[in-house]
Amino acid sequence: MTALTLARYRAEWFGGASAARRDILAGMVGTFALIPEVIAFSFVAGVDPQVGLFASFVIGIVIAFAGGRPAMISGAAGSVALVAAALVHAHGLPYLLTATVMAGLFQILFGLLGLDVLLRFVSRSVRTGFVNALAILIFSAQVPQMLGVDWHTYAMIALGLAIIYLLPRLTTAIPSPLICIVVLTVVSIAIPMPIRTVADLGRLPSSLPSFALPAIPLSLETLKIVAPYAFAMAAVGLLESMMTASVVDDLTETTSSKARECTGLGLANVAVGLFGGIAGCGMIGQTVGNVRYGGRGRLSTLVAGVFLLLVMVPLRPWAEKVPVAALVAIMIMVSISTFSWSSISDLARHPKVSGIVMLATVAVTVATHDLSAGVGVGVLLSGVFFAFKVTRLMAVQVGYDAPTDTRRYTVSGQIFFASADIFADHFDLRDTAAHVRIDLTQAHLWDITAVGALEDVVTRMRRHGIAVELIGLNEASAILVDRHAPLVRDVQGV
Repeated sequence: MTALTLARYRAEWFGGASAARRDILAGMVGTFALIPEVIAFSFVAGVDPQVGLFASFVIGIVIAFAGGRPAMISGAAGSVALVAAALVHAHGLPYLLTATVMAGLFQILFGLLGLDVLLRFVSRSVRTGFVNALAILIFSAQVPQMLGVDWHTYAMIALGLAIIYLLPRLTTAIPSPLICIVVLTVVSIAIPMPIRTVADLGRLPSSLPSFALPAIPLSLETLKIVAPYAFAMAAVGLLESMMTASVVDDLTETTSSKARECTGLGLANVAVGLFGGIAGCGMIGQTVGNVRYGGRGRLSTLVAGVFLLLVMVPLRPWAEKVPVAALVAIMIMVSISTFSWSSISDLARHPKVSGIVMLATVAVTVATHDLSAGVGVGVLLSGVFFAFKVTRLMAVQVGYDAPTDTRRYTVSGQIFFASADIFADHFDLRDTAAHVRIDLTQAHLWDITAVGALEDVVTRMRRHGIAVELIGLNEASAILVDRHAPLVRDVQGV
């Protein structure tokens, strides 16, 4: 590392006593926000809750040091659990642990190859749809905890929300969600009532995770089973983590290293698989909550992981008494703050295609409960709309000079795979003129599809006895033509 990089890394860990206090308290809030979602997604994946909780502890520790985005909260939840479920049901937990290690190795490779640049193809509309869909999913995940319950639960949720939103008007020294957890736990202990607690969500671990290699046969058949799932888990995990990192970049008005986040998450998942946990990724709801309540540095991520272990093992008897209503209140707050409310009014002001992309991303994500599916559809629609837009930016004007019997085609715009056929359709391949001049001064050839279309036009005209002259190729286009279309190269003019 350079001196500047080291200085920045130190600043990401310790920005002063006040920043450290905020990081510690925000990280503790993030821990309690982690627990219900991790347990829920553990059931989705078909594994014991302690497998997901152990994984979240390991991921939190490793990603705090190796990740590329300070203040990120990562854990064993999200779409990765949906991918893992099929493998667990078909082959069992040992195969899942192997897939987790392999997914981590894939992610390290992706980071080293710099494949994080693919995130640049995710438009702002897709990111907004991603955030809004996640807010809806976070809220909908709380609904089951509010169905078929006594009025006491609703009263506790209302009290929790009142504390969360009203306490900051008096003081911001301690995050109000943390106060919400403490107060509601004390009330539930002092006044026994029929409400669910963390103990009702699933069994918390009673011991520390231990290192162990997955017990599976080392064979080509095993590789064939595990590799497809591992690649899918790696891709989905990176997508969610990269999107989460981008959201935090916007919230904090800072930048982060997406390539380092790839390798950091990969290292975390390799460690997770070796300690008996399921692969994880960035958790945007918990991360947004961490940032909203002052978490800015790597210390908040570390505290979220360490405190999760304390809650699971030494503080287990107390953690089990925390009312689920307190966690529901926190997640409702997170969903409200995560949703981009301005995007509703933007639907009327922004281009219709942007609104369609955003709404499609939300609809697919909510319908499938798969963030990667929603983002995939959004990116695909963005690409289609972009291709249509670019094809309209290419034009061909046709003129005729009678004294010289020359047909002149003046091309302007971008010629690439999406516009190459439209470009070729403008030419009359059986032109009656003796000479044809194609002027590309205001055009640019981007790929071999464009060069191939030009070559087809030139060779077919020449086949019909027409003298073809090509003028105005810029340097980059000329190099592409020289390499891939020697017949076109022979007819270039001045």
